[in-house]
Amino acid sequence: MGSLFRSEEMTLCQLFLQSEAAYACVSELGELGLVQFVDLNPDVNVFQRKFVNEVRRCDEMERKLRYMEKEINKDGIPMLDTGEIPEAPQPREMIDLEATFEKLENELREVNQNAEALKRNFLELTELKHILRKTQAFFDEDYKGDSNHYTQMTDPSWEEEHVSLLGEEGLRAGGQQSLKLGFVAGVILRERIPSFERMLWRACHGNVFLRQTEIETALEDPSTGDKVVKSVFIIFFQGDQLKTKVKKICEGFRATLYPCPETPADRREMAMGVMTRIEDLNTVLGQTQDHRHRVLVAAAKNVVNWFVKVRKIKAIYHTLNFFNIDVTQKCLIAECWVPILDIESIQLALRRGIERSGSSVPPILNRMETFEDPPTYIRTNKFTSAFQALFDAYGISTYREVNPTPYSIITFPFLFAVMFGDFGHGVLMALFAAWMVMKEKPLAAKKIDNEIWKIFFGGRYVILLMGLFSMYTGLIYNDVFSKSLNTFGSHWRVRSVNEADFKTNPDLTLDPSRDCTGTPYPFGIDPVWQLASNKIVFLNVYKMKISIIFGVCHMLLGIILSYSNHTYFKRPLNIICEFIPQVIFLTFLFLYMVFLIFLKWMLYGPTDPTLSGDAAAENFKVGPGCAPSILITFINMMLFKYNLTPLPNCGSVFMFGIQEPLQKFLLFIALLCVPWMLFAKPVHIMRARKKEQEMLGNNHIAVENGDIDGTGLANSNNGTSHPPVTAAAKPEGGGGGHGGHGEEEDIGEVFIYQGIHTIEYVLGSISHTASYLRLWALSLAHAQLSEVLWNMVMRNGLQSESWIGGVMLWAMFAFWGVLTVGILVLMEGLSAFLHTLRLHWVEFQSKFYSGLGYSFTPFSFEIILATASSGLEE
Repeated sequence: MGSLFRSEEMTLCQLFLQSEAAYACVSELGELGLVQFVDLNPDVNVFQRKFVNEVRRCDEMERKLRYMEKEINKDGIPMLDTGEIPEAPQPREMIDLEATFEKLENELREVNQNAEALKRNFLELTELKHILRKTQAFFDEDYKGDSNHYTQMTDPSWEEEHVSLLGEEGLRAGGQQSLKLGFVAGVILRERIPSFERMLWRACHGNVFLRQTEIETALEDPSTGDKVVKSVFIIFFQGDQLKTKVKKICEGFRATLYPCPETPADRREMAMGVMTRIEDLNTVLGQTQDHRHRVLVAAAKNVVNWFVKVRKIKAIYHTLNFFNIDVTQKCLIAECWVPILDIESIQLALRRGIERSGSSVPPILNRMETFEDPPTYIRTNKFTSAFQALFDAYGISTYREVNPTPYSIITFPFLFAVMFGDFGHGVLMALFAAWMVMKEKPLAAKKIDNEIWKIFFGGRYVILLMGLFSMYTGLIYNDVFSKSLNTFGSHWRVRSVNEADFKTNPDLTLDPSRDCTGTPYPFGIDPVWQLASNKIVFLNVYKMKISIIFGVCHMLLGIILSYSNHTYFKRPLNIICEFIPQVIFLTFLFLYMVFLIFLKWMLYGPTDPTLSGDAAAENFKVGPGCAPSILITFINMMLFKYNLTPLPNCGSVFMFGIQEPLQKFLLFIALLCVPWMLFAKPVHIMRARKKEQEMLGNNHIAVENGDIDGTGLANSNNGTSHPPVTAAAKPEGGGGGHGGHGEEEDIGEVFIYQGIHTIEYVLGSISHTASYLRLWALSLAHAQLSEVLWNMVMRNGLQSESWIGGVMLWAMFAFWGVLTVGILVLMEGLSAFLHTLRLHWVEFQSKFYSGLGYSFTPFSFEIILATASSGLEE
């Protein structure tokens, strides 16, 4: 938990591993997940690295596993997942895995090819069966019975209808003329029938006769497995020329033609043979499917574990490609970032790897000095990870910079609740989050792929705290679905108003000092305000002031955290030239305004103390009509306007005796902080550099005069020490004219940066304070939306007292509930969430947080497997 306040201390280490033990050691480090390896071969092409062949073999094994997984999912076979993650196999086990996968893939492909061939034969026989059945029906329609075989075709009406189609040749049959016709039969996709028919008509000039009917049952395409709907057709024509045209058109439309005998007896005989073959084929196809199913069931028991093993092997070899190889080819050298606190655990993991590999040469792990910025590593758990992700989205914190997450665990849901304060809506949000928290293990096991669900589930603890804090602020506001809870009974007691006054004046204004008695409400706001016509006016003032109070306190916390950064990084100049003037500026102006708010609440009430003979209050009347406006007072303070006329019957425009000189003093000191922030740091840096140049110049002159050590103190007896030798040993190429020019540019950059920083802070203090008024605005908007929804929807269900009213109440409650959850909880909650995020990212973090770091990404099997799993699901 300590590293949550500030990122872990990291160190760069050099690791020496024997070649035979490198695989096992890296495997153990992957299980530990606390080492981030540095690529020592950034200029080497990925195909030229030492272990590229092993990586390719792993890619090929992954391809075979994905093929098996696809086939298993196609058959709907559940894959066994025990939840246990196997260890990375030894390199020699790769050969066994490759052989197993090769055998399974070949067996599956062979079974699939046989099954596809059988299904294609089955499809052809099924289509032929339908052709024989349908064509028989066509002929039965054209020839009425065996005794009068050609009656219909020789009927004058039939001939008159079709002679134009088929010509007038070949009319002969048993003494009567009949048409000598040819025909072809086949099947075609149903959606191609209209265009197929038009093409036949146009290409053959209407000299063909087409009959078609749809096959009732959908057929399975053996290539894709999809269901397709086809139609049987038969085309009558005369002559070989039309026959050729018809076949070419059928080929163009991908229609399948089948032989169809001319006589009914031959057709019946063929149909019986087809049925026999279909039955035999069904038997063989069933056996093939059973064999395929057995192979897939056996594979499904191990596919998950095989995936894990292959991915671990691939990750290990991919990491080994980051290493340098010693010239002797017996040692691998790596560089890695590790947390200092975990060096012992890393060394233990390396020893386990050495033992697994059977090597006798121990690994060497040396810490290195470096000027590179270390990665940022913040330890989190399932509770803090969601909060940390919110602030990592803004920018990864700079190494060892103060982390805003632990403070925002409280401030984030609290500021959200100030805007979302409604006990009822908070209960809905908290219940939903509590359900996700209690069911987190089974819900996580389901691996739901919906993006919105992932966001909600990942932030379940954030939502839970936001709901609980909203319940608290809802009780403070005494707001439950736009209604109030009369828990303690209203403490507003009317004593001098009679019924006649109410009848004649429905908007009667009561004077608290004269017409009402009672003590303050124990907790939150008195429920009587729910009935008052000036409720919005009262809540406006109340919520606006608490927004300013929370905002100033929140910004002051950010400035205090900047002090922690300055002290940790040993920057006393920043403390003197930035932190102190920033605190003074914010405190003397805006914290003073907060002080005036509390003072006004304490001094001014419904009664005038001077009327009770209070002599101390005579000079400063604090009656209800004498309360000054805080905003006007603050503006007058900034403009030095003090010659103001007090209100009638009021003694002064000030709240206390020394307010005027105190305000002048506070404003003068605050304005003095602006040049302090602007010039103090650049001037100090400039003077320090000038002093350093003088010291370097004196050393240079001393060396030229024969003072070998460059101290200039050879004949001196004062015993003072000379400047560090390293200073004189530095290269002096930066001296002279161009060196001074470069330093002038640096000083100019310091002045520019400090000017931008000062202007941003001074103007930002004003704009950021005003930005916290969104707490007031959204809180009022949420309360008013809730009240409007109740008045426009729920009240309609409460108007009738008959049974119709019960039905209306049921319908109105359902409608009101949907709108409450959809608009007030989800949409308003999202709006308040985004505004809270902005207050933390901009108004709070701008005081101390730079966010210029990069994340610690260790070599971890857990992360690799989780990433691979989510990638497959997507």
